[in-house]
Amino acid sequence: MIVVHHKAKHYLIIALKVFILILTFGYIYFKLTQNETVNLSHFFNNNVTYNSITFLSLFFFILLATINWFFEILKWKTLVSHIQDISFLTAMKQSLASLTVSLTTPNRIGEYGAKAYFFERDKRKQVLVLNFFSNAIQMGVTTLFGVIGIAIIFQQYDLPLSTSKLIISLFILSLILILGYRFKKKELLIKGFSISNVFRKFKNLSLPIKLKLTIYSIIRYLTFSLLFYSLLHFFNAHISILQFIPLIFSMYLIASIIPTIFIFDVVVKGSAAVWLFSFAGISELPVLSTVLCMWILNFVIPSIIGGFYLLSYKSENP
Repeated sequence: MIVVHHKAKHYLIIALKVFILILTFGYIYFKLTQNETVNLSHFFNNNVTYNSITFLSLFFFILLATINWFFEILKWKTLVSHIQDISFLTAMKQSLASLTVSLTTPNRIGEYGAKAYFFERDKRKQVLVLNFFSNAIQMGVTTLFGVIGIAIIFQQYDLPLSTSKLIISLFILSLILILGYRFKKKELLIKGFSISNVFRKFKNLSLPIKLKLTIYSIIRYLTFSLLFYSLLHFFNAHISILQFIPLIFSMYLIASIIPTIFIFDVVVKGSAAVWLFSFAGISELPVLSTVLCMWILNFVIPSIIGGFYLLSYKSENP
């Protein structure tokens, strides 16, 4: 009976892996072929035929995307060292496989469960919290630069500011802070974890780990921004670096705080980018082309690699 149960569990895991891969690659195919906002055939017809893709330019774009993921993997390896030492290769497999799983979930929330799956049961709660720290630090960097970007935009451009919308936004923010304080000792979705406990665990992280995570997050942010800027110029969008910086900082913040389900994530990012870069006189086509390339380089290609890791992974945890 034990052998039968073990085989059934083994086949169930394989079926789940195959289902995740089918869902992920189906999602990618839909995004690249059927979506009217960001369409692959439209992209090639209107961009690639008018731009000479050299080996050097392609190498440069792939290099920046690789640097972005290198530091994301390094972040995860550094964080996990708090509970368990893993190699860079292991951290890479876990990060890319988790990306594959998370791509088809709202706001990539599936990444939490996927990363926890790679560890023993008694460490999974800690892994969930560590992954939250990783995303929170990256979000903190995004928020810091984003606020600076938005402040510069309001100084440089004549934007209509609705007093009523501002009051509503401040009210919602205040409500969130009040609720956070009110329920800081209440358990979250994970038994035994409250907001105060999460903050306490963050304080328990060593200072070198916190500094490394912050530095890696800033490097990722700047690398991502440089790749976006380079792609914009590749698609013949003429914009100075001083014009670009506040727009890209603001775009990242807006795209990060808007909740999306997986069907609309690229649409939201594309729409935010088109709206913001229109202030600098950049037309829609190069912006959407850049968003598509960013998505392919930073999500599609890594998720395909992660798919192979996911299929080949054999769980050693009960």
